[in-house]
Amino acid sequence: MLKLAEKYGAKPAEELPLLFQRILQNTIRDYYRRQKVRSAWTTLFSSLQPKHETEEFDPLDVLEDSENQSAPDTPDISLQQSQVIALIEQALSKLPPRQREAFLLRYWEGLDTTETATAMGCTEGSVKTHCSRAVHALSASLKAKGVELP
Repeated sequence: MLKLAEKYGAKPAEELPLLFQRILQNTIRDYYRRQKVRSAWTTLFSSLQPKHETEEFDPLDVLEDSENQSAPDTPDISLQQSQVIALIEQALSKLPPRQREAFLLRYWEGLDTTETATAMGCTEGSVKTHCSRAVHALSASLKAKGVELP
């Protein structure tokens, strides 16, 4: 009733019953939507709770990080990655300009073939050709230096 009075007080009296009905329906739907979301989160977090309520519990202690994303790289892995990146940058600088441009737009910037073709002012077929040649040249260059990428 308050929403009806606040928003539609100036409307003609014959429109008010329909407006009230619509406001009531929307309010009830919103309530149940919110309850559904709240219960989903409550259910998710309650499933993390220990069986014994006496002990102190932190859900973050239970969550697994199977790929170890939260742990920093070890120094040797970090050094190895920086060396590989340097080798890739070196190999990129030796590519012909159009191949380098196509490769960087497609794989570094994440553009699709159509967007890359538009940015380069060429056809999609040319982009595919330039990218393919760039990938093969980079692969050969890195293999020659002893780098095997998955």
